[in-house]
Amino acid sequence: MYLNGVSERRFIDVDLVISECGINSNIDQEIKVQNIINLENKYDEYELVQLYNHILTISKEPKVLMTTITYADKLRDESTLGPLVDLLLTKNGINEELEPDDLINLRVLCAKAISNYKDTSVVGALLYCLNNKDEHYKVRLACADALGKIGDKYAVAPLIDLVQDEEEKSVYLKESAASALGKIGDLRAVDPLVSILEAKQGFLDKFSFLKERVIEALGKLNIDNHKVIKALKKSLLDSSPMVRINAIEAIMNSGADNASELIKTCLFDDDKEVQKNALIAMYNLEGRDILEEVLSLEEYSDYLKEEAQNLIDEYEDDDE
Repeated sequence: MYLNGVSERRFIDVDLVISECGINSNIDQEIKVQNIINLENKYDEYELVQLYNHILTISKEPKVLMTTITYADKLRDESTLGPLVDLLLTKNGINEELEPDDLINLRVLCAKAISNYKDTSVVGALLYCLNNKDEHYKVRLACADALGKIGDKYAVAPLIDLVQDEEEKSVYLKESAASALGKIGDLRAVDPLVSILEAKQGFLDKFSFLKERVIEALGKLNIDNHKVIKALKKSLLDSSPMVRINAIEAIMNSGADNASELIKTCLFDDDKEVQKNALIAMYNLEGRDILEEVLSLEEYSDYLKEEAQNLIDEYEDDDE
């Protein structure tokens, strides 16, 4: 209903609606979940926010809470941040009610939902979980991802510390922290990220995904820096094709004067996907001339010639 162009907000008895949904009853969780889903067809957004927030505050059942978080995330009302943060930090004693796996999955979903608000006021809570080494790694991963998505530069120093922490056992967590640094885009991350590529190669060779994330992060910083280019150049010789491909893209985006020269060496790589990505990067930097060169010179592989012709055909289709 509308009054003078403004939606008329009906008074609802939140406790009554929650009771009708059976949230505090002993009925099956699946029924409760369906009742929560059905609320969307009965109430407006203002009313739904009240109901969802209340359910997040009082329920101790994983399916009920996760369904409510999913539906509340569609609305993303600022008032829901409080209950979400409380669940993430288990301030309401929910850790004593849920099975460990259910609690972990719930808190991971909370971190993801929290990140969608892009609200810097929650950075402290996310850092608290991230920096707690007794915390489950999945929760820490979700918090690292959330910090990258929110993009607050207050998180840069803790993320750098995590990436550089030699005592940190989870390589996956280091990967997420590196990715988050790339998303935030703060230049303070350059030297620490480069140092990771330069140090402990024996260790890094076993975990190419970490190198991939570090190179991706450096690529997003889009910086023509001698140290960065040197590290990326070395990465073009890495044993992992994906590391080499990521290095090609990062060099392409760096704006370095010798970017084309560095990437061109990868046109002769043993891996076809590396060759293809190098050709695309060269095309982006130099235009059609490199395609004509590949087609005209015998030194290039038949595979690369085919890819060059495909790019030319696409180029001509675009012109038409």
